Amino acid sequence: MLGRALRRYGRKVAGAGVLGGTRLMGFAGGLEGIPRETADVVVIGAGVVGIAVAREFALKGRDVLVVEAASTFGTGTSSRNSEVIHAGIYYPPKSLKASLCVKGKELLYKYCFDRRIPHKQTGKLIVATSVAEVRKLEDLLRRGTENRVEDLRMMEGSQAMQMEPELQCVKALLSPSSGIVDSHSFMLSLVGEAEISRTTFSYNTTVIGGHFEDNCLHLHISESKDLVNHTKDVPLLPQLVVIPKLVINSAGLSALPLAKRFHGLKQGVVPPAYYARGCYFTLSKPKSPFSHLIYPMPEDGGLGVHVTLDLNGFVKFGPDVEWIDNIDDLSSFLNRFDYSVNSDRSGRFYPEIRKYFPNLKDGSLEPGYSGIRPKLSGPRQPPWDFVIQGEDIHGVPGLINLFGIESPGLTSSLAIAEYIAARCSR
Repeated sequence: MLGRALRRYGRKVAGAGVLGGTRLMGFAGGLEGIPRETADVVVIGAGVVGIAVAREFALKGRDVLVVEAASTFGTGTSSRNSEVIHAGIYYPPKSLKASLCVKGKELLYKYCFDRRIPHKQTGKLIVATSVAEVRKLEDLLRRGTENRVEDLRMMEGSQAMQMEPELQCVKALLSPSSGIVDSHSFMLSLVGEAEISRTTFSYNTTVIGGHFEDNCLHLHISESKDLVNHTKDVPLLPQLVVIPKLVINSAGLSALPLAKRFHGLKQGVVPPAYYARGCYFTLSKPKSPFSHLIYPMPEDGGLGVHVTLDLNGFVKFGPDVEWIDNIDDLSSFLNRFDYSVNSDRSGRFYPEIRKYFPNLKDGSLEPGYSGIRPKLSGPRQPPWDFVIQGEDIHGVPGLINLFGIESPGLTSSLAIAEYIAARCSR
C-alpha cells in the first residue's frame, strides 16, 4: 500500500519535478541504502483535522500526501467522540480554542448545509443542579459572551424544566447554536473533495520518526503491518524516507511521541503527553427523554457526563474521565489502545446522571463505546489551549506541529485548516 500510493503521488507530480527516486546514503543514523522521495506537502494523520488541512492546501493548488497508519480515515479520536458542534463557551477568551471553535462552528454549519451532510442544531442546556454551582454557570455565561457567543441565555430552573420535563436543575444556560453532526459523513465529504483536488491518501502507512538534514525534515516511514510484531529491543528503521517542503504533524494521539522522534527538534518545545479515556453508555429504551443536549458543570479533564443525542434520536451518556499511562510509542502510532467498555463502569454513571435526570431507572444503561483524548495537562492541572507550533516556536522551517487537538477539534477543524494555510502563506 505504501509503494502504490506513493507511486500514484509520484506520477501525478513528476512533471513538476516534485517526486524523485534517489537512494539515501551517508546519514549516520543507519539509513544508508534506504530509498527516499521528495514531496510538496505531507499531512501526517487522516483524522478530521488532518483531512481538513489536506483539503485546504489542495484547494490552494498544493500537491498533498496524507500518511495514515490505519486502514482508512478517522479511526481514532475523530470517530470516538460525542459528535457535538460546540458553541465556544468553555474556553479562555482569546485562546485558539475559543476563536477557532466560534469560527469553526459557523464554517461547519455552512459546509454541512451546502452539502446536505446530516446535522442538527439541537441547542444545549448547561445545568446547575445545586445552588453552589450557580456561580460557575454565571462564569460560563460571561466567558461565552466574551468569546462572542452571542445567543446565550440564562434561565431559571423552572423554565428549563418546562422545556425538558425530565430535567432537574436550579438554573440553566441555554446555548441555541450547539448541535450535532454525522462526523463520518463530514469526513467522507472532506476526503472526496481533497482527492479531487490533488490529494493522495496513503493508508496503512506509519511515520515512525524523522531527522533534519540540509535544513529540512526527512520523514521516516514504514508500512503499518511490518510494525505490528516489532519488539522494543530492535531499533525502528524505515522502509522509505520522504522529504517534503512542508509537514503538518496532525497525528492526534501520536503527535507528541512522534515529534519526540524527530531527531534534531529541540525537545524542550514538545510538551508531555497525557491520555484520558472516556466511556459512553447508551439508554436502552429507544425514545429519548430529551430534545436538547444536556451538560452538567465541567469536571477535571472533561465537560462532565452529559447527554448527547444522535441523528437517529438515540441517547448516549458520557464521556467520563479515566487517566491512562504507560503508552509506548508504537501503541500510539498504531492506535493500540484499550477501547473496551466494562459494564461495571455504569455504577459510576448512574449517580452523576441522576443529578439532572432523576428518573433514570436501574439497568437502563448499556455499554456503548469509548474514546481517547490527547491532552497536554494531567489530573488536577489547568487545561491547555490547542498548540499549533511553527518555526517561530521550534525554529525548524517547514514543520507545523498540532498538539492537544481534543474537543472542540471536530467543531474547529475547518477553521484550524484555514488558520494553518494562512499562516503558511505568509
